[in-house]
Amino acid sequence: MLINPENIPEKSGTNYPEEFKSFVAGRYRKRLGNAAGLKNFGVNLTRLMPGSYSALRHWHTKQDEFIYVVSGELILVTDEGEQILTAGMSAGFPAGVANGHHLINRSNADAVYLEIGDRTPNDEADYPDVDLIAKLNSEGWVFTRKDGSLYS
Repeated sequence: MLINPENIPEKSGTNYPEEFKSFVAGRYRKRLGNAAGLKNFGVNLTRLMPGSYSALRHWHTKQDEFIYVVSGELILVTDEGEQILTAGMSAGFPAGVANGHHLINRSNADAVYLEIGDRTPNDEADYPDVDLIAKLNSEGWVFTRKDGSLYS
């Protein structure tokens, strides 16, 4: 199925608990995979405004992730430190590798990247820098503190 990204609505927002939402306030996604009817993995064309994060730093127990920078400059933050990514560069994050990662746009211009991830059931995400765990169930993502208590 042919997809023209110009015809896909760009959406912002997150289902993070309220105290974490501001970090990704400048993230906008076009859900290309959904537009194509994909069921087993997602593909998003994501735009990060200056100062915004792609997500809180995290890693998945079951889902693989891959990003490809289309335009602009992003900082990839992992346990190893920070690396600059520019157009044409990519990074992959295998499931089960406890190396939290995210992207930050520290430039003065928007940056655009493709994010690709599978939709493996019963995945969990650990956020090493904050008191947050995410668990995927049939209803969607459920966010708890590391002690298992729910965010209200």
